[in-house]
Amino acid sequence: MSGVLINLIIQIISGAVGGNVAAGAAKNIDLGTLGNTIAGAIGGGAGGQLLGMLIPLLANSGATPDIGSIIGQVAGGGVAGAVLTAIVGA
Repeated sequence: MSGVLINLIIQIISGAVGGNVAAGAAKNIDLGTLGNTIAGAIGGGAGGQLLGMLIPLLANSGATPDIGSIIGQVAGGGVAGAVLTAIVGA
């Protein structure tokens, strides 16, 4: 599996988790579990890819991503998923 696909999967999963965490923290933006997961996953994937273009350190396209880029993608995807869930929930 290519490094780009692995990075995208990490970003989507962390975005879904970030969306659910954001909705759990602020009940007024809650879209339901499925809505939070979908909005977070879209935000995590899109935001993670955007951050990968802006910050080359996060855009590791090799076959085996290192731990630094994985942590960066989890953080970027989670935050982007939380932000998109908050925007859609508002």
